[in-house]
Amino acid sequence: MTQLGLPDGIQACLFDLDGVVTKTAVVHAAAWKETFDAFLRDYEGEQGRPFDAVAEYDEYVDGRPRADGVRAFLASRGIHLPEGAPEDPPDAPTVHGLGNRKNVLLLERVRTGGVEAYEGTLRYLEAVRAAGLRTAIVSSSANCREVLRSVGAEHFFDVRIDGVVAAERHLPGKPHPDTFLAAAHDLGVEPSRAAVFEDALAGMDAGRAGGFGFVVGVDRVGQTDALYAHGASTVVRDLAELGGKE
Repeated sequence: MTQLGLPDGIQACLFDLDGVVTKTAVVHAAAWKETFDAFLRDYEGEQGRPFDAVAEYDEYVDGRPRADGVRAFLASRGIHLPEGAPEDPPDAPTVHGLGNRKNVLLLERVRTGGVEAYEGTLRYLEAVRAAGLRTAIVSSSANCREVLRSVGAEHFFDVRIDGVVAAERHLPGKPHPDTFLAAAHDLGVEPSRAAVFEDALAGMDAGRAGGFGFVVGVDRVGQTDALYAHGASTVVRDLAELGGKE
């Protein structure tokens, strides 16, 4: 293993945004809860039970493109909505409308409360760059660039594959590996020579499915066993544990 805590031969590092680089996973979860709870008030019994911003967020929403998260969660409750279109207004009773409502609430929270970066990740990124490894940010968020700029971290990444790029290239989101594979391709690195850094179970699945050389699970919420079960090569609570401090 290198001083960065990675196997010899790794040439590139592919980082998820929310929960790995920035402390936005909790903001996403809160926006999803506000969105789903308002929607679920029209339902009774088990279908109308409030959204669990920990367990259900992790299982159905975290790491997935917005519309995929809506579909997965509603399916778990046996609720069906028409698809609608990506440009649906946030009050439309459609999959895309519900997802767009969540995005409005998220941006309100980001702009009023600000976004913080994980200092351990920023130090690790500096060490990765100093060691000559190439880097990419891989996020399902359509607000990835805005969030990176808000914490002054955009310069750390050679390539950005986010929700906007994925839509333009018609790339399915996590747990499919396509966005990570696109990042490795754009960096000119074989997947077996790239390491994935993820906190979401869907991201672990993507790393395993893509045949990446190393998959680092970042456990911010006490789900170490689940991260390993979904394909993590190693699990840390903070990237500072991997090294790279010299």
